[in-house]
Amino acid sequence: MNAKLLKGMNEHLRLEFKASHEYRAMSVWLAANDLPGFASWMKRQADDELLHAQKFIDHMLERDQKVALPGVAQPPSAWDSAEAVCKHVLENEQAVTASINNLYAMAEAAKDRPAIVLLQWFVNEQMEEEAAARAILGRIRLGGKTGVGLLMIDQELATNSMPGMPAEPDAGGGA
Repeated sequence: MNAKLLKGMNEHLRLEFKASHEYRAMSVWLAANDLPGFASWMKRQADDELLHAQKFIDHMLERDQKVALPGVAQPPSAWDSAEAVCKHVLENEQAVTASINNLYAMAEAAKDRPAIVLLQWFVNEQMEEEAAARAILGRIRLGGKTGVGLLMIDQELATNSMPGMPAEPDAGGGA
């Protein structure tokens, strides 16, 4: 693996750990604000982000490369609304997607096929992650930001029955 790609992968770890840390904080805030379905969804997302980071770590270790675990800043502890949480999630996922696309371009330029295989999995995963965040935002806009509409969305998230979301979250297996 060339040095530029290795550096990029190690830098990308920060985004995965940051997202996990923030999603865990969001889960706590949502639970404290009587939205257990949203809280459960965010907890699953936090766990998924840690698995994503581990996929990068495993890939680098399998290739006898140096892994540099990043520090992570304390996440925010409050949001204005469930909609604000979901907007923040979408922004995080878009940042991760941009980083994955950048890493993919580096891997292609270096003709690093093992990295390309790994990153292709992430390209597909990020499409799903962004689509899920947009779907939930759309439901909030349609169903209401408060009251019965929000509670219905919360129930859908609690049962993983939200349209546009996988029935079982992908735990990061595979490549």
